[in-house]
Amino acid sequence: MSGQQNSNWLQLKPNNHPTKIIILTTGGTIEKTYDENDGLLINRYSVVESKVLSRLRLPYTEVEVRPVLAKDSLYMDDKDREQLVRVLEQFIPELLPIVILHGTDTVDQSARYCQQSLSKIEVPIIFTGAMRPLELEDSDAFQNIVEAIFAAQLLPAGVYLSFHGRIFAASHFKKNRKLGTFEWDDAS
Repeated sequence: MSGQQNSNWLQLKPNNHPTKIIILTTGGTIEKTYDENDGLLINRYSVVESKVLSRLRLPYTEVEVRPVLAKDSLYMDDKDREQLVRVLEQFIPELLPIVILHGTDTVDQSARYCQQSLSKIEVPIIFTGAMRPLELEDSDAFQNIVEAIFAAQLLPAGVYLSFHGRIFAASHFKKNRKLGTFEWDDAS
C-alpha cells in the first residue's frame, strides 16, 4: 500500500469458495460512450459488463454491477455523494467487497465524503476510474477495473483508490494532471 508499511493489511483467503464483488457505477470518463448522432462522448449507461467483465476469466469471482449514477464527476455534488452513501449503506451489511467506478475529477471528494459519512465501514470500498474512456483503444479503464477487483479481494475494510497499479487511502491522494495519474498526498 503506497506510503504505509503494515504486515497485517493483506487478507488472503485460503479456500476455493467463490467471492462476490459489487461494482457500483457512477459515470465519469471511465464509462463515457460515443454518440455518433451528435459526436459527443457522454455518460448514458454502464458499459462495464459488456466491455470488461465479459472479457475476464473469473471462475471464483461473481461480480454484480449496480448503476447508481451516469454523470461526469465534474457535475457531481453532495446530493449525488449522499445518494452513493445511501447505496453503500444498503450493501455494506452483506459484507461483500465494493468497487466504485467514478470520474477522476472529483473522485477524491467522493472517497473522502464516503469515508467521513459512513458510520461503520466493514468491507473494502475501492474507488477507481480512468483518464481515457473505456471505449477508446488506449484507455487505462480495463487495467484500473481489473486492479480494483483484485484489490477489493485483498484489502481490509476501508475506503481506497486503486489506480495505475497503486493503492491509496481515501484521505491521502490527489490527482496529478500533468502525469495523468494519482499520487500520494500527505497534506490531505
